[in-house]
Amino acid sequence: MHARIAAICRYPVKGFTPEHLAAVDLAPDRHFPFDRLYAVENGPSGFDPAAPVFTPKQKFTVLASLPQVAKARTRYDEGSGVLCASAPGVPDFAGRLTEAAGRKAFAVWLTALLGDELRGPLRVFEAPAAFRFTDHPQGQVSILNLASVRDLEARTGWTIDPLRFRANLLVEGWPAWVENDWTGRALEIGAARARVLKPIVRCMAIHVDPETAVRDLDLTRALFDNYGHMLCGLYVNIMGAGRVASGDLIGEARG
Repeated sequence: MHARIAAICRYPVKGFTPEHLAAVDLAPDRHFPFDRLYAVENGPSGFDPAAPVFTPKQKFTVLASLPQVAKARTRYDEGSGVLCASAPGVPDFAGRLTEAAGRKAFAVWLTALLGDELRGPLRVFEAPAAFRFTDHPQGQVSILNLASVRDLEARTGWTIDPLRFRANLLVEGWPAWVENDWTGRALEIGAARARVLKPIVRCMAIHVDPETAVRDLDLTRALFDNYGHMLCGLYVNIMGAGRVASGDLIGEARG
């Protein structure tokens, strides 16, 4: 059962703006390149860059707890390490997140934007080595079946932006919800190979409109009421290296 990659996205700063890509090179036992490379601590989190371990998303500035994060529009340049950001009511920002001074400056800029909604002082972390700030400790790449989103739209009568689900790969051509039974299945994704880790259990982050920064749709409730679960999307682990481009085939591995 084959489909095609409709869009490719990365999220350099956890919780912030998606960046669309034409293609990406995936490698075994590695996360999606430059994805969730940075995270902004919202008050003391206990995260230690010298001994990085999985830390729950609620410790950071994420949409599940801070819808106002979506007011920021960010863009990361992987060559220079410079992040540019803009938002209503505050001056534009540009700073090198690969340097401590740039990370501190971004924290100051975000504090001015988010203000009273914060739990404590902000601190920007850069993920060390192969660590990434993913929502699941073993989730390397996330995939969204667009037919499942459309089926939920049909059930609810709502218009649902797929970017609410913050996936790396958006797929067109699978039947709705077929992916929920694929744990352990081997996939070919363009020239890469992957194995399905598990379906993604959704949280309140998907309630937030990524354009307006308003929590306007109770999508977790809608998932449970209509299907008896709160699943939408897959985590996969990369088993074989390869380039993946928009329009490439994705489906069950052969042989």
